Amino acid sequence: MINVAVLGYGTVGSGVVEVIESNKKQMNKKTMQEMNVKYILDLREFPGDPYENKVIHDVDIIMNDPEVSIVCETMGGTGAAYKFTKMALEKGKSVCTSNKAMVAAHGPEMLELAKKNNCNYMFEASVGGGIPIIRPLMSSLAHEYIESIAGIVNGTTNFILTKMEREGAKYKDVLAQAQALGYAEQDPSADVDGWDTCRKIAILSSIMLGKTVNFEHIHTEGIAKVTADDFVYAGAAGYTIKILGTSQALEGAYDEEARKAGKPEVLAMVASYLVPKEHPIALVNDVMNGVFVTGNMVGETMYYGSGAGKLPTASAVVADVMECAKNIGNNIPVFWDAEEAKVADYLETSRAFFIRVAKDAEDTIFEKYPDAMNIVVEGRKDAGFILPVMTEKEMADFAEVLGDKLLGVLRVYA
Repeated sequence: MINVAVLGYGTVGSGVVEVIESNKKQMNKKTMQEMNVKYILDLREFPGDPYENKVIHDVDIIMNDPEVSIVCETMGGTGAAYKFTKMALEKGKSVCTSNKAMVAAHGPEMLELAKKNNCNYMFEASVGGGIPIIRPLMSSLAHEYIESIAGIVNGTTNFILTKMEREGAKYKDVLAQAQALGYAEQDPSADVDGWDTCRKIAILSSIMLGKTVNFEHIHTEGIAKVTADDFVYAGAAGYTIKILGTSQALEGAYDEEARKAGKPEVLAMVASYLVPKEHPIALVNDVMNGVFVTGNMVGETMYYGSGAGKLPTASAVVADVMECAKNIGNNIPVFWDAEEAKVADYLETSRAFFIRVAKDAEDTIFEKYPDAMNIVVEGRKDAGFILPVMTEKEMADFAEVLGDKLLGVLRVYA
């Protein structure tokens, strides 16, 4: 029998219990073991819950029970979750988590502890909810030199942008609707300011390179400045608008000599982009997530599905539980070192930009960039342009020249 303990009986934790109990026969068959949820740790009582007899309040009961071999950490944050995860791994208990904050901040430390104690630290559910993306990067694509990753990995912001595009609605109105539906927290800053996406692209980038991409070094912008007016021009030009976490392997990523010479290894950032409507990422709408991975041999691959929610996220946690159940006492190598990768300065990188300006600034645009693409929309008091490829620094300098004539600026994804 494989005994499992669940830390935190909130949305994801209760989902983990539900998935295990509902699919126990399938899990037992595939693992050739009998799976059992022995404990549920939470501060609260759950009278009337079908599993209330499993609820405990003392974590030491779990840590000191030799029959518990797998712990599911679904608490969130990096406080108690860090302490309890470390305790479990030091006891030789494998840990499966959905906690992207923990993984982004302490992944290498936890992986090293797991290796030392012949158990496993698994985090499939930390990125993309129910989408299998961590495991494909570590196994199916392990032989590839991954060239780039681009993903919609936050359902809240994708829902907001989808509604703005379809209904011409204002950002604040759609945010309020997302909060009413439970897609956004009352304090939505982690989502709408891009920090949730930032942590997730940091995790994917770290798996891509095999060393730590520090999320604090990733340039991050949210969606608060995207307007319904921007969507008008984007649509007229054949684009939609998405917030993407992007990561590109640079010269120093896989070339030892370039790395020794101090060349940057990765360009990672989070921002809102104009995405061509024919691109697969443009078709990822509402609360769905999609991750686009390009390998040097396989080319382009895409992973799509429910990026959040009780059962999709819990399903990913339980997939890790099954992997751990098949590897009791055996550490599965994960190539992610604590050494930090050198992240490129985004200001030195180049791309095309979309700008929306006051009508009387058109001449300034044409004088500076005669090759700029003018997006013509009749009856407008503003004007939209796609500027030629330039560095981020050049765009920032031009924004200062335009001053209050600049009404909006977005990057163009290519």
